[in-house]
Amino acid sequence: MAPADREQLLGLLAMLGRGPVAVITGAGLSTGSGIPAYRDRHGQWQHAQPIQHQDFLKSAATRRRYWARSFVGWATMAGAQPNPGHRALAGLESRGVVSTVITQNVDGLHHAAGSRSVIELHGGIRNVRCLSCEARFPRSQVQEWLTRANPDFDHDQARTARMAPDGDAHLVDTVYAAFEVPDCPACGGTIKPDVVFFGDNVPRERVAVAQHAMESANSLLVVGSSLMVYSAYRFVEQAHRLGKPVIAINRGVTRADPLLALKIEEDCATVLAELAADKMIRYR
Repeated sequence: MAPADREQLLGLLAMLGRGPVAVITGAGLSTGSGIPAYRDRHGQWQHAQPIQHQDFLKSAATRRRYWARSFVGWATMAGAQPNPGHRALAGLESRGVVSTVITQNVDGLHHAAGSRSVIELHGGIRNVRCLSCEARFPRSQVQEWLTRANPDFDHDQARTARMAPDGDAHLVDTVYAAFEVPDCPACGGTIKPDVVFFGDNVPRERVAVAQHAMESANSLLVVGSSLMVYSAYRFVEQAHRLGKPVIAINRGVTRADPLLALKIEEDCATVLAELAADKMIRYR
């Protein structure tokens, strides 16, 4: 790192050493694991608008579109592995520095890296639930159902599809026009990934747990998120109101820039790995 960046890192180390830190993570952390982000460094969309919650509920065509694209993109999610940033946060938790990870990501990589205190704000893409009977199914099992239901799926076009965030893939309309989506085998209801779609609300109980984690921490560290979505930005507002310092490691603009005590515009996984390598940082 450049001298100025090294000075920022030392400032961050000093903040982290003052007490337990709550962490908010976003898509920028998982790009190092091969999962694309929604936004560029300017906070602008890089992909088509995601599925809206109400559209998924009301439209069979929208559900076909979602599941066809997820059918193609699932391999990216299923094969993703934690990167040094995920592992660094798990290590910092084990040393008492990080108290809780509040993640916007649905990829499950914090759990895979060994983090124990994780709040998945938007749920987990590796699980599917029935909207009628609430039965739960592994996403890998649903992939098998989709394969059997669509023996004539155009795999040639699928192989050239550009990957999108959260296991999505860019496909032309004709590829999924006749895509068959299986119903819940328990009751015949509609199946949906166990995630909060755009336009839906994070469950109140989940928000309350995250707010408590924020209140119990000494400071808040934002990692790889532009915070353009209010579901995460609310915790920055909360920390600021409580007088807790907010630090960000993120390449590009964030919605919270005016509220930040410190910002490091470097690759978040690299910075976290450097932090974790400092064996002197420990809270308890």
